Amino acid sequence: MIDEGYIKFESKWQRTEPLDFPDIDDLIKWRRPLYAAGLIGHYEDLGIGYGNISLRMPGAAGFLISGTQTGHLADLDYKHFALVTGFDIEQDTVSCVGASEASSESMTHAAIYELSHEIRAVVHVHSDELWVGFKGVLPTTNEDVAYGTPQMASEFYRLFSETDFATKGIAVMAGHEGGLVSVGSNMREATERILSLSDDC
Repeated sequence: MIDEGYIKFESKWQRTEPLDFPDIDDLIKWRRPLYAAGLIGHYEDLGIGYGNISLRMPGAAGFLISGTQTGHLADLDYKHFALVTGFDIEQDTVSCVGASEASSESMTHAAIYELSHEIRAVVHVHSDELWVGFKGVLPTTNEDVAYGTPQMASEFYRLFSETDFATKGIAVMAGHEGGLVSVGSNMREATERILSLSDDC
């Protein structure tokens, strides 16, 4: 069963004018090949989008992330992104600003950025083929843990300390059908790690 697209945490969203950060151009650029490969998209039968990307801002400014339910769009612009300014895993809350509300996967992205300052970009995609092919082969979260929850955040802490997720930079979300995550020092690295899996599957 697809479990996607719904915000499970308390979202503290302040609607603003479209964000004006040059870093968004990098997100837009690297989302295109993911969309073209079908790794970001839209489930027509369910009417929900899937896949999201984010980029850490310099200093303590938070991270930029694609907005919720933007998967159906072939290309994004500045109005389709949010800046996550704070989060609390224990309280299950995410604070964000922008013309779009932050993705339903924002809690997971936030937890991943907490793992290492070297992680500057996070990509979350969907592929049944890659999910089946690499589940249990690559670092894999517990199948009983759903996306967008504090428990999923804890799972990535576990993978970072107990598996080679820290070096490979790719993980499979066993409890989130079709879901995979990659990280990198920049958007190029995070994106190419995911795209390269298609060549190995």
